[in-house]
Amino acid sequence: MENAITNYLSELVQPRESLFQDMEQYATEHHVPIMDIVGMETLLQLLRVQKPKKILEVGAAIGYSGLRMADTLPNVTIITIERDEERATVAKQYIQTSNLAEQISLIQGDALEVVEEVKMHGPYDAIFIDAAKGQYQRFFDLYAPMLSEQGVIYTDNVLFKGLVATPEEEVEQIEPKRIRQLVKKIKSYNHWLMNHEEYYTMIVPVGDGLAITTRRVRPNEEA
Repeated sequence: MENAITNYLSELVQPRESLFQDMEQYATEHHVPIMDIVGMETLLQLLRVQKPKKILEVGAAIGYSGLRMADTLPNVTIITIERDEERATVAKQYIQTSNLAEQISLIQGDALEVVEEVKMHGPYDAIFIDAAKGQYQRFFDLYAPMLSEQGVIYTDNVLFKGLVATPEEEVEQIEPKRIRQLVKKIKSYNHWLMNHEEYYTMIVPVGDGLAITTRRVRPNEEA
C-alpha cells in the first residue's frame, strides 16, 4: 500500500526541468544517493512555507537538493558541504551550468572539520542534514548552534528504508554488519532528537523519513 501511494504521489508531481532530470539519471547510473521525488517535494513545500533566506546543507552529493532548493526559493543563499572530491566536482559542474550559481556556495571538506568556515556564513534559517548517517548526532551538535532564532533543522533518511522499526531483539540479526551498525546509530539519533530538551521534533514518513526540528519556546520567550 505504501509503495502504491508513493507511486501515485510521484506521478502527480509536475515534471522537473531537464537539468534535474539529467541529475536524477546521473545519480541512478552512478549509484549516488539523492532524495526521492516525494521526499524532495515535501522538503521544498516546507521551505516554501518557511521562506528561509539562508540554508546550510550538510551533504551536497552531486548538488541535486541544493539546486532544487535554490530553484524553488529565488532569494535564498545556500552553503553546502561535500566531503567526497569526485562528487563535489560533479556538483560544481552542475551548479555552474545552471542559472543558480550565484545562490550556492560549495565547501569541499569533511563537515566535522569545516565548522569554523561554515560558521562565518551563518546564522542559518534552515539546516538540512543529509550526509553520513552514522554522524548525524555530531552534525546536529556542531551546526545547531548556528541556527537562527526561528530556524528549522531537517534531517533526511531517519527511517532508513524502514529498518529503524526493527524490534530491538531482532536488530542483531540485520546483515551485513555495516547496515546493522547504521540502524543502531540512526535509532539512537532519532530517540535522542525526539527527546531533546531544547528542540521539538517530528518525523514524517515520506521518502526515507524526514525529521523536522524546531527550538522549544521557553516561557519567558512566549509572546
